Amino acid sequence: MIDVEAFLAAGPTRGWTRTPLAGDASARRYERLTAPDGRTRVLMIAPAGDASTHAFVRVTAHLRDHGLSAPEILDAAPESGLLLLEDLGPTHCAAHLSGTPDDEVRIADAVADLLAALDALPVPEGLARMTPEVAGAMLAPLAHHAPRMPVGLLDEMAAVVADAVEAQCGPADRFSLRDCHAENVIWRPGRTGHARLGLLDYQDAVAAPRGYDLASWIADARRDVPPAVARRMTERLASALGMAPQDLAAAVAVLQVQRNLRILGIFARLAREEGKRRYLAFLPRVRAHVEAGLAHPALAELRPLVHEALATELERSAPA
Repeated sequence: MIDVEAFLAAGPTRGWTRTPLAGDASARRYERLTAPDGRTRVLMIAPAGDASTHAFVRVTAHLRDHGLSAPEILDAAPESGLLLLEDLGPTHCAAHLSGTPDDEVRIADAVADLLAALDALPVPEGLARMTPEVAGAMLAPLAHHAPRMPVGLLDEMAAVVADAVEAQCGPADRFSLRDCHAENVIWRPGRTGHARLGLLDYQDAVAAPRGYDLASWIADARRDVPPAVARRMTERLASALGMAPQDLAAAVAVLQVQRNLRILGIFARLAREEGKRRYLAFLPRVRAHVEAGLAHPALAELRPLVHEALATELERSAPA
């Protein structure tokens, strides 16, 4: 094992200025390292022994081998949770769009094209698979958000979600970044093609049903994607994949609900158990994503179950 200071002292960025960067929901931290001449690198710091660091290294190699813009790993001590990365740029898509909203369609088109490229990637050996049963089981964190839901309701919901994934989404045989949202993609307008999109935070990549990353992007917990843009992305990706838009839309609705029910629980746990109360501000938007997805006819059986589960949380949080 090696600590951060020793890792940096022995590497190519010795003496560079260290500036903390915004973190994510995980235990990982990031720093931007700046040389006297202005060159920059990014240091990823994860808990020692965390398997996600090794996963990040493997997925990075896979993405770069297929011509996508994952950061080059310049130095590594993965057993210590330390990676020195190429700096893909200072501005993620969400930050860029907050200041330049007129670029929403331009970036949406670029992301849809990237998702088509990801869909065509081979799935690396050993990657976890989000089968229908796994997709249903992934609802387990919802208990943190709605701890008073009736006994057995969560299991019933998981079974219905698994059936919906089986019926609408196809097999778990597509490469998925899993957390594909606008804060995890760097916008690099000076590049062309897929190089315009720098990829981050993909250590949890899985083999998932087709459409999972699209659901992640358009039903983002942190920002609103205009409905017309979401439809445009769905139609553009469906065309690239040779699918009927309504079939992809059905799959995305199911995966949107599955993903956001899980996120409700994860954000509630982060706030209540880890003191990260900033995640509570996202809950209304996440619930809105659940409701929007439940409006699809493919989820008619799930709709009353979710409403029953979430009603218990509304009752618990209502003022006396």
